[in-house]
Amino acid sequence: MIPHPDPEVERRAVGEDDGGQEDTAPKRVFVDARWTRTDFPDGISRYGAGIVEALHRLRPVTMLIHDRRQLRLLPDGVPYRLINSPFSPRELLVSRTLRRLGAEVVFSPLQVIGGFRRRYVLVLTLHDLIYYRDPRPPGFLPLPVRVVWWLFHHAWWPQRLLLNRADAVVTVSETTKRLIAHHRLTARSVTVVPNAPGEAHASVDRPDAVSGATESSTATSEDVAVDEPDRGEGAPRGELLYMGSFMPYKNVATLVAGMARLPGYRLHLLSRIPPERERELRRIVPSNAEVVFHNGIEESAYRSLLRRAAALVTASRDEGFGLPVIEAMNAGTPVVCSDIPIFREVSGGNAWFFDADSAAEFATAVRRTENVESRGSVVAAARAHAAGYTWDVSARKLSELISRL
Repeated sequence: MIPHPDPEVERRAVGEDDGGQEDTAPKRVFVDARWTRTDFPDGISRYGAGIVEALHRLRPVTMLIHDRRQLRLLPDGVPYRLINSPFSPRELLVSRTLRRLGAEVVFSPLQVIGGFRRRYVLVLTLHDLIYYRDPRPPGFLPLPVRVVWWLFHHAWWPQRLLLNRADAVVTVSETTKRLIAHHRLTARSVTVVPNAPGEAHASVDRPDAVSGATESSTATSEDVAVDEPDRGEGAPRGELLYMGSFMPYKNVATLVAGMARLPGYRLHLLSRIPPERERELRRIVPSNAEVVFHNGIEESAYRSLLRRAAALVTASRDEGFGLPVIEAMNAGTPVVCSDIPIFREVSGGNAWFFDADSAAEFATAVRRTENVESRGSVVAAARAHAAGYTWDVSARKLSELISRL
């Protein structure tokens, strides 16, 4: 996926500048890319873009957007249609819009899409059930949507209603698929179409990461240079990386507290962070610990820092997938993570695990990575396991599902 400084120079909307005539090409699968965030791309944005790019290599795809700025974060060469925002009242009539566009199959990277009386195949995605444990909505959503979000996650029946509107449901992991079955969330078939790491692009800012020296800056590869002590050939370096948000379930406080037991290590918090949350975490940083708040990182800088880190670390209590885990494994970087089912699945067991609520166990797990022999064997197995997660593999699974419907 290669972002474009001026996407309108590179491509045009389907049917644009053609005298208003409808596209006469074979009908394409429509992918709802309207959830692509233009402020800083989140996991849904990256999932949608990755699927679109790989799926378009297998069959014709048309993207649905509501803001031309979204094109900077979506793959080149894929036709698009500009329609209403998913937050617009016009969303109630989106089925009519899609019918007029000739949609035969619509894939949404979320479980939400409006409209009634559709005449196309609909495939929806449920990434995780995290917000049933902690229903506080993301702050970027409009206030009315946040209220609905909070109410929505206080009962199971609204989710069932949404998913059963579809012809099929997609999720990103076997762990989430089992949870969907456990809570009987849909009578539809559920297919696992996993997340996957993307290519490094220097101009892409990671919203779920952080690096750099100030709260407002986005770090480049030059900015993330670190002073590393000479630990001897083959020995681990002392940089620990956390990539992810600062939502309560991410449990970043355990990582910060554990640094009191890890002299010689430095924790890099690589995500954009709300000022009030940063103040909360700074208050609990141990006096003898090194913790760096980066607040934004370019993709190339993140990849550079990841390759020379001692470990990628996370104490999350819940995840839908855990993409940074795969990214670290691909880079040959050890993963130190909380012992939860999704991390067991995604890592294939090739990581160092600890109790999510134990700062002491976290520190012990980091120390275990210092064993050169075990470190080498685990990292090699992890890299081999991670090689199975690619957008081409995921797109093929989605394409096969579409063909069956």
